[in-house]
Amino acid sequence: MSGEPRESLAQILGGRRGALDASIPPVGFVVGWLAAGQSVAWGAGAAVAVAVVVGIVRIAGGGKVRALVVSLAAVVAAALIALHTGRAQDFFLLQLMSNVASALLWAASIVVRWPLLGVVVGLLLGQKTRWRRDAVLLKAYSRASWVWVLQYTLRVVVYGLLWWAGQVIALGVARTVLSWPLVALTVAASGWVLYRALPPEHPGLRLAPETRSDDVPGA
Repeated sequence: MSGEPRESLAQILGGRRGALDASIPPVGFVVGWLAAGQSVAWGAGAAVAVAVVVGIVRIAGGGKVRALVVSLAAVVAAALIALHTGRAQDFFLLQLMSNVASALLWAASIVVRWPLLGVVVGLLLGQKTRWRRDAVLLKAYSRASWVWVLQYTLRVVVYGLLWWAGQVIALGVARTVLSWPLVALTVAASGWVLYRALPPEHPGLRLAPETRSDDVPGA
């Protein structure tokens, strides 16, 4: 193994700006909802308007249009759900359900030995599925992926309890606190778990061996 320090998982994944942007429209919803005397319509309009402004700023700064369109579509969908039900807390229902789906998907990926952290990092590093040929790396990605399952589960519990109680302001606060700060903590924690699972002599994430099909255990 070379003496070069291993790059952090945060350097590979990045994405903190996207998580921060996603937390702004919900704040706009709560502010608009409160300012207009708890009007769901005004809250929905404020959230969409904020999402549009954030998108314009990011595009002007060189952001990817596709990612911004997806983010805007999610905000519009959340606004439509709240408008349809007439309940302000339902603006956060889509976020709650997406975290339920994410927790289940990440857990399932570990069980079937295709940990999503490995899939994501492998794609970002241009390795495709080559990392799965390394038994040590596969096991490390599986362990680290559980940190992401924990992240989504935490959100489900917090969002679910607040949504059930109809605590709109608390949902807005939780949506911010459990957005980019939690993402940053999850990336750091999963990176620590990942590298702790790799022995010192292992070549690391970017240098996964080309062919080690015999190393992948059946268990």
